[in-house]
Amino acid sequence: MRFRPAERIRRRAEFQLVYERGSRVSSRYSTVFILPNQTAIGRLGIAATRKLGGAVVRNRAKRLIREVFRRNKIAPGYDVVVVPKRELLHASLTVLEADYRTLVERRLRQAQQAKPASTDGPDRAPRV
Repeated sequence: MRFRPAERIRRRAEFQLVYERGSRVSSRYSTVFILPNQTAIGRLGIAATRKLGGAVVRNRAKRLIREVFRRNKIAPGYDVVVVPKRELLHASLTVLEADYRTLVERRLRQAQQAKPASTDGPDRAPRV
Protein backbone atom coordinates (compact mmCIF):
# COMPACT_ATOMS: atom_id res chain seq x y z
CA MET A 1 0.00 0.00 0.00
CA ARG A 2 1.49 3.32 -1.10
CA PHE A 3 1.42 6.81 0.34
CA ARG A 4 -0.69 8.42 -2.39
CA PRO A 5 -0.51 12.04 -3.59
CA ALA A 6 -4.10 12.64 -2.41
CA GLU A 7 -2.92 11.83 1.13
CA ARG A 8 -0.30 14.60 1.18
CA ILE A 9 -0.41 18.18 2.34
CA ARG A 10 1.93 20.12 0.07
CA ARG A 11 1.05 23.80 -0.16
CA ARG A 12 2.17 26.38 2.37
CA ALA A 13 -1.41 27.69 2.66
CA GLU A 14 -2.64 24.23 3.67
CA PHE A 15 0.08 23.93 6.32
CA GLN A 16 -0.77 27.40 7.65
CA LEU A 17 -4.47 26.51 7.85
CA VAL A 18 -3.72 23.42 9.95
CA TYR A 19 -1.36 25.40 12.21
CA GLU A 20 -3.85 28.23 12.76
CA ARG A 21 -7.14 26.34 13.06
CA GLY A 22 -6.04 22.88 14.10
CA SER A 23 -5.37 21.60 17.56
CA ARG A 24 -1.85 20.83 18.76
CA VAL A 25 -0.80 17.77 20.72
CA SER A 26 2.81 17.27 21.79
CA SER A 27 4.79 14.21 22.78
CA ARG A 28 8.39 13.23 23.35
CA TYR A 29 8.99 12.49 19.66
CA SER A 30 6.88 15.04 17.78
CA THR A 31 4.28 17.76 17.81
CA VAL A 32 1.12 16.94 15.88
CA PHE A 33 -1.42 19.43 14.53
CA ILE A 34 -4.83 17.97 13.61
CA LEU A 35 -7.66 19.63 11.70
CA PRO A 36 -10.83 18.07 10.21
CA ASN A 37 -10.94 18.32 6.41
CA GLN A 38 -13.78 18.06 3.90
CA THR A 39 -12.72 14.70 2.44
CA ALA A 40 -13.04 11.13 3.60
CA ILE A 41 -9.28 10.52 3.52
CA GLY A 42 -6.62 11.52 5.99
CA ARG A 43 -3.81 13.75 4.73
CA LEU A 44 -0.29 14.08 6.11
CA GLY A 45 2.13 16.98 6.11
CA ILE A 46 5.62 16.83 7.57
CA ALA A 47 7.53 19.92 8.70
CA ALA A 48 11.11 18.72 9.23
CA THR A 49 13.13 21.90 9.74
CA ARG A 50 16.89 22.33 9.58
CA LYS A 51 16.91 22.46 13.37
CA LEU A 52 16.40 18.69 13.18
CA GLY A 53 19.64 18.14 11.26
CA GLY A 54 21.06 17.92 7.77
CA ALA A 55 19.25 16.68 4.67
CA VAL A 56 19.98 13.01 5.33
CA VAL A 57 18.64 13.25 8.87
CA ARG A 58 15.52 15.18 7.82
CA ASN A 59 14.77 12.70 5.05
CA ARG A 60 15.11 9.77 7.45
CA ALA A 61 12.69 11.43 9.86
CA LYS A 62 10.21 12.03 7.02
CA ARG A 63 10.47 8.41 5.86
CA LEU A 64 9.76 7.18 9.40
CA ILE A 65 6.76 9.49 9.80
CA ARG A 66 5.31 8.54 6.40
CA GLU A 67 5.64 4.85 7.26
CA VAL A 68 3.88 5.33 10.60
CA PHE A 69 1.07 7.27 8.88
CA ARG A 70 0.77 4.66 6.11
CA ARG A 71 0.49 1.78 8.60
CA ASN A 72 -1.95 3.56 10.95
CA LYS A 73 -4.89 5.01 9.02
CA ILE A 74 -6.66 6.05 12.21
CA ALA A 75 -7.64 9.61 11.26
CA PRO A 76 -9.67 9.55 8.02
CA GLY A 77 -11.16 12.95 7.32
CA TYR A 78 -8.38 14.81 9.14
CA ASP A 79 -5.34 16.79 8.04
CA VAL A 80 -2.36 15.85 10.20
CA VAL A 81 0.86 17.89 10.27
CA VAL A 82 3.78 16.33 12.15
CA VAL A 83 6.76 18.36 13.37
CA PRO A 84 9.44 15.83 14.39
CA LYS A 85 11.76 16.33 17.35
CA ARG A 86 15.37 15.09 17.54
CA GLU A 87 14.36 12.20 19.84
CA LEU A 88 12.37 10.71 16.95
CA LEU A 89 15.62 9.77 15.19
CA HIS A 90 16.67 7.41 18.01
CA ALA A 91 13.32 5.67 18.48
CA SER A 92 12.22 2.40 16.91
CA LEU A 93 9.35 2.25 14.45
CA THR A 94 7.22 0.34 16.96
CA VAL A 95 7.63 3.07 19.59
CA LEU A 96 6.85 5.78 17.02
CA GLU A 97 3.68 3.96 15.94
CA ALA A 98 2.46 3.65 19.52
CA ASP A 99 3.23 7.33 20.18
CA TYR A 100 1.42 8.46 17.00
CA ARG A 101 -1.62 6.33 17.76
CA THR A 102 -1.78 7.66 21.32
CA LEU A 103 -1.53 11.29 20.19
CA VAL A 104 -4.11 11.06 17.44
CA GLU A 105 -6.58 8.97 19.42
CA ARG A 106 -6.31 11.38 22.37
CA ARG A 107 -7.10 14.31 20.08
CA LEU A 108 -9.98 12.50 18.35
CA ARG A 109 -11.48 11.60 21.75
CA GLN A 110 -11.27 15.26 22.80
CA ALA A 111 -13.03 16.27 19.57
CA GLN A 112 -15.81 13.72 20.12
CA GLN A 113 -16.37 14.92 23.69
CA ALA A 114 -16.41 18.58 22.65
CA LYS A 115 -18.86 18.08 19.76
CA PRO A 116 -22.06 17.25 21.68
CA ALA A 117 -21.50 20.02 24.23
CA SER A 118 -20.98 22.75 21.64
CA THR A 119 -24.00 22.14 19.42
CA ASP A 120 -26.88 24.48 20.17
CA GLY A 121 -28.82 23.63 17.04
CA PRO A 122 -28.60 25.11 13.57
CA ASP A 123 -31.39 27.73 13.88
CA ARG A 124 -30.58 29.11 17.34
CA ALA A 125 -28.50 32.19 18.02
CA PRO A 126 -25.43 31.59 20.19
CA ARG A 127 -25.90 32.17 23.89
CA VAL A 128 -24.21 35.20 25.37
